[in-house]
Amino acid sequence: MSARRLGLPRRAVSQILLTQLAIAAGVAVLATGLFLAPLSAQLDDQAMRRALAIAQSAAADPSLAAGLLTADPPAGGPSADSPVQSSAERIRRATGAEYVVVMDLKGIRHSHPSSDLIGLPVSTDPSDALAGREVMEIDEGTLGRSARGKVPLVAADGEIVGAVSVGIAYDSVRDRLLGAIPGLLAYAGGALAAGALAAYLLSRRIQRQTRDLAFSDIAGLLAEREAMLHSIREGVIALDPGGRIRLVNDEAARLLGLAPDSAGAVAGRPLDDVLGAGRTTDVLSGRVAGRDLLTVQGPRVLVANRMPTQDGGAVATLRDRTELEHLSRELDSTRGLIDALRAQDHEHANRLHTVLGLLELGLHEEAAEFVTEVVGVHRSTAEQVTEKVHDPLLAALLVGKTTVAAERGVPLRLADSTLLPDRLVDPGGLVTIVGNLVDNALDAAAGSAAPLVEVDLHAEGRTAVLRVRDSGPGVPAARREEIFTEGWSTKQPSGHRERGLGLALVRRLAQRQGGSAWAGEAADGGAEFSVVLPEALR
Repeated sequence: MSARRLGLPRRAVSQILLTQLAIAAGVAVLATGLFLAPLSAQLDDQAMRRALAIAQSAAADPSLAAGLLTADPPAGGPSADSPVQSSAERIRRATGAEYVVVMDLKGIRHSHPSSDLIGLPVSTDPSDALAGREVMEIDEGTLGRSARGKVPLVAADGEIVGAVSVGIAYDSVRDRLLGAIPGLLAYAGGALAAGALAAYLLSRRIQRQTRDLAFSDIAGLLAEREAMLHSIREGVIALDPGGRIRLVNDEAARLLGLAPDSAGAVAGRPLDDVLGAGRTTDVLSGRVAGRDLLTVQGPRVLVANRMPTQDGGAVATLRDRTELEHLSRELDSTRGLIDALRAQDHEHANRLHTVLGLLELGLHEEAAEFVTEVVGVHRSTAEQVTEKVHDPLLAALLVGKTTVAAERGVPLRLADSTLLPDRLVDPGGLVTIVGNLVDNALDAAAGSAAPLVEVDLHAEGRTAVLRVRDSGPGVPAARREEIFTEGWSTKQPSGHRERGLGLALVRRLAQRQGGSAWAGEAADGGAEFSVVLPEALR
């Protein structure tokens, strides 16, 4: 049944306030009842012990036992003006007891506040006291309900001659109990007021945190959030102030390489434990700041953005740029091919003009020699590459890069030790590695005094070894690891993609095949990049 049908307020804060007030009132009433119950028993016990103490004091008076023995001769009985009655009344008035009754072994009263009852049997069973045992009890008697104490009355020779029964009016015990209730209620009321104030302050804080929404609205928002997080095609990962994972949606688990059903298992665990050390962890945790940060997680290129939350945590979003990055690199390759074709076209036009001029001048033999020379240069370059690199994809890449390098004025040559058979397990991966390293080498060598790029690609058993050297300024030793970090680049970003992924992809592709990639210094002072790929050949 809803709160509206019950007549309760609809806002969550109002319902929480009423609930807290009801709980505080219930606790106050329960605490008061739990306090009164033992208080009543405690007052009863105090009254009985007081009655017993008075009875013990009276029984200790030797005149009572002596008077009891002399006041009950065989020919007579107890009387209202006997010494026993006088002593008992004196004790009663001095102690404030309701009655002090002295009885003989037959249970006959020898004293009583009502003189008419003297000489009559007592109204309650005196056997325990006459048997020598002390008794405390709450019982009904001639004068009504009272707290009683009974003790045996012992003569000077140690023989029991009767008993003393003292009663405390139960009305006085009840009056003490009722007298304690107002103070107890005042304390309970104070506690209730403090609880109500605390409930009000807490409800105000909850009102600010819940934006004054109803429970149904909060439940609806949670349901919508869950549906949205698990349906969108963008990864979302939320972190608490301590860097622990709050939630991971399905797309984020896929992009980060987590198991599909691990979203709940990783909740509450530190991000570093789940993903391990690396740039992705640094970006998501905020150790690397910025917008649209690039990172490589496994085989995927991701774009991450991180937004802090008010409680000190953060929400990070992830987008998959793997396909876009591949398209961008294919576009770069296409542009490089177009540049090579444009260079060839320009060079071809110049050569045709030269041939045409030689023919018009009638220098036919010179024209034939020029054509033979040009064709031989191109043929020798292609033959040199295909003789040493037998894989067609790699050979085509190197031939194209040679043409582009020539257009840029940078000689690109293969080392004498280059020899790679056509047995590659993943030719596409090695094409990406070689293409990235050669492009970087061409950029580095283009501004040097004696530009040169050398590629050494050979096999050692089933291991492929690649070294690319350039005549550029080299890489400082302190930065040779940093250059393999995603997003690190000395170049300005181009119009269609971000920089700083080439070397990161080179290392990731090498590591994915169980290999490694590192940077060093070439013999002539430039940079030398090395890649080792175990089990790269069949």
